[in-house]
Formats: sequence, structure tokens, C-alpha cells
Amino acid sequence: MENFDQSKVYFVGAGPGDPELITLKGYNLLKQADIVIYAGSLINPELLNYCKPGAECLDSAYMHLEQIIDTMSEGIKAGKLVVRLQTGDLSLYGSIREQGEELGKLGIGFRSVAGVSSFLGAASELGVEYTVPEVSQSLIITRMAGRTPTPELECLESFAQHQTSMAIFLSVKGIGEVVDKLITGGYPSDTPVSIVYKATWKDCQVLKGTLADIAQKVTEVGIYKTALILVGRFLGEEYHYSKLYDAEFCHEYR
Repeated sequence: MENFDQSKVYFVGAGPGDPELITLKGYNLLKQADIVIYAGSLINPELLNYCKPGAECLDSAYMHLEQIIDTMSEGIKAGKLVVRLQTGDLSLYGSIREQGEELGKLGIGFRSVAGVSSFLGAASELGVEYTVPEVSQSLIITRMAGRTPTPELECLESFAQHQTSMAIFLSVKGIGEVVDKLITGGYPSDTPVSIVYKATWKDCQVLKGTLADIAQKVTEVGIYKTALILVGRFLGEEYHYSKLYDAEFCHEYR
């Protein structure tokens, strides 16, 4: 088993929810960690079962940034292995930049361990791919502006002009406004939409509809957080076979 550097903090992507969807490296870090700071209700608590007896597991939902950094710093100074366990993959809405900046001020480095993002878990729940040949070859990952604003050029209306596959995070609470912006931007009202609540968790829920009716369905069920909004024709019936396994296609690219 790998010996991890106890002079650094390890940021670990916990995956979308299913405790078996953490990477093997992330699993090994949890097994050896002395201190685990995990992201509250967003992390499946079953992941903490991988920790060794006596590991200190702290819920960051009850901590502010300074407390998190102080805990990390004290752990490193004591020669302990410190793990920051965050949802999905760290590269999407992970807030590791601010934590890394503060650690750097203290002369403490960090390493990132990739995880499985919920947008990938949501696609697996639906059994779909975002890039359907001749239907969509691009995926936009975004969110609606809220307490955290989005750059003006990245508004939903602007992205909707492309009418490609879209995965919208952190926005289901404002589903009515999301729908209005997407239609204003260019998606037809009959564009397929799926809402995936807690992708890969045991209590995962999926709602399917179109831009014309999905807001009402979400309201009726009462989903207002921890859900992804997936939009685009990749969710529909149209598809074309790829050329990858065509009998006349060169084997070099298989």
C-alpha cells in the first residue's frame, strides 16, 4: 500500500454517493487517515466506515474556513495524515482553491485525488451518453447564478443558443427560472430534460420530461436540492451509430 506524504493535506473526491464509486487511491487514503474533514450531508456517511478505528472524522458543515484550515494545520504539525473528503470530483464546484491558498500561506502543500463527478453518476443512472453521434458532441457544465454569481458571458441564455447537451448543477431550487432562461436562449420547449436527485445513492430519484413540463413535475415531487438538471436531445430517441466499430473503420482508433 502506498505511503502517503504526511506533510501535505490530501483533497479526495468522494464520488457522487455510492460508496463503491470512490477511487482505490481515495479508499486507501481513508484507510490510513488520522483526520478526515468531510463535507457534511453531501458525503455518504458509509464512506467513513473505511476509516481506521480512532480516526478523527469532522463534519465541515459546522466549520468555517478558518476552523478547517486550523484543523488541517494542527494535524500536519502533529505528523498526522489529513484528508479533506469532498463530493464528486474536486475540479467542479469543489472550493479547493481557497483552501489551498490558505494552506500555502502556512507553508503547507496539498495533493488532489480525482473523484467521479455526479454528472457522470447521473448519466449512468439514466444509461445515456452526453455525446451522441450527429446529435451532440459537446457538453456544457454550468449552474444558474445564485449567491455565487456567474460571469455575464456564462448566463444560461447564452449557453442555450448552442442547444447541445447540458448538465446544470446547484440550480434545481430555481427550476422555473432555469426553464425560462433555457427557452429564451434557444432550446425548443419540447427539449428532453431529466432531473437526477442524489445520483448513485440508494434513494436516487429520476424525473423525466421536457422543458414544457419539468418544472411542474419537480414542484409536485418536492425536489429542491442535491439534484442535477440534464438538458438536451441526447436524452431523446434520435441516435446514429458511431463510426468507431464500422467494418470499414481503421483499427488504429479503436
